[in-house]
Amino acid sequence: MNAKTDILSLPEEELVHPGSRACSGCGLSIVYRIGLKALGRDSILVVPPSCLTVLQGLYPIASTKLPSLNVTFASTAAAATGVLAALKALNREHTTVAAWAGDGGTADIGIQALSGACERGENFIFICYDNEAYMNTGVQRSGTTPQGVLTTTTPFSGKLQVSKDVPAIIAAHGVNYIATASASYPLDLFDKIVKAKDIQGVKYIHVHTPCPSGWGFEPQYAVKVGRLAVESGLYDLYEIEYSEWRLTGPSKRLLKKKRLPVEEYFKTQNRFKGLSKSRISEIQKQVDEKWKGYGDRSK
Repeated sequence: MNAKTDILSLPEEELVHPGSRACSGCGLSIVYRIGLKALGRDSILVVPPSCLTVLQGLYPIASTKLPSLNVTFASTAAAATGVLAALKALNREHTTVAAWAGDGGTADIGIQALSGACERGENFIFICYDNEAYMNTGVQRSGTTPQGVLTTTTPFSGKLQVSKDVPAIIAAHGVNYIATASASYPLDLFDKIVKAKDIQGVKYIHVHTPCPSGWGFEPQYAVKVGRLAVESGLYDLYEIEYSEWRLTGPSKRLLKKKRLPVEEYFKTQNRFKGLSKSRISEIQKQVDEKWKGYGDRSK
């Protein structure tokens, strides 16, 4: 798919009803609305316990217009495999199956089932909306919580461990399509989901998803905060298509554009208040070195 989507070419049909139980300024609301437009009406969702379960609503009320199977925390990819088998029995293999989980249900509790599905080559899309903690149950640290972040389970010194690079873990399985995206760049996300629909096997899309209540910023700044993560080079937008890696969209433009200091991103959120000046300087050096490698790689 070469053509890039713009705001005028997005599908007009809304697959989310107005209103939901999401928090004000929730980045997932953007990801969900645009993601469903990309998936289209002929799709089935598989969702574990998460903020998305709250957003979609409790039976018999739902904000989504698509069929959605609510499953246990650890079983998302396994349940998606079962849905594929049922569709095959009904001769409905044209229907898109999308497993849609948070970082806890992907990087931690659900990673075994996801790894197994990747090994088997199941034909579904797995979307991880990464708000970098267990937000639905009280902002506990997850595997993707950045090092140094204050959460309810790391309230003093912040998280000690570095975050898991889940796209790299999935890439090690040799799947045909992996992409990163951001709630703050929804058109880039739309194009990547549309592309994933035409590729066989597990397709994995990891979406950076700002969370005002969990990250500690005012709801009206959700898009701005997400953009700062990308513009500072902390969070990279890329895709790996049949083992070919490339930066995409705003991240690709950063190769020829000056990046913002990482401190600009950190100071927008209360969760980073525990970071010392020296630690921020270390992170800046790590980001600079990473982007130097990207520059060398693109030559």
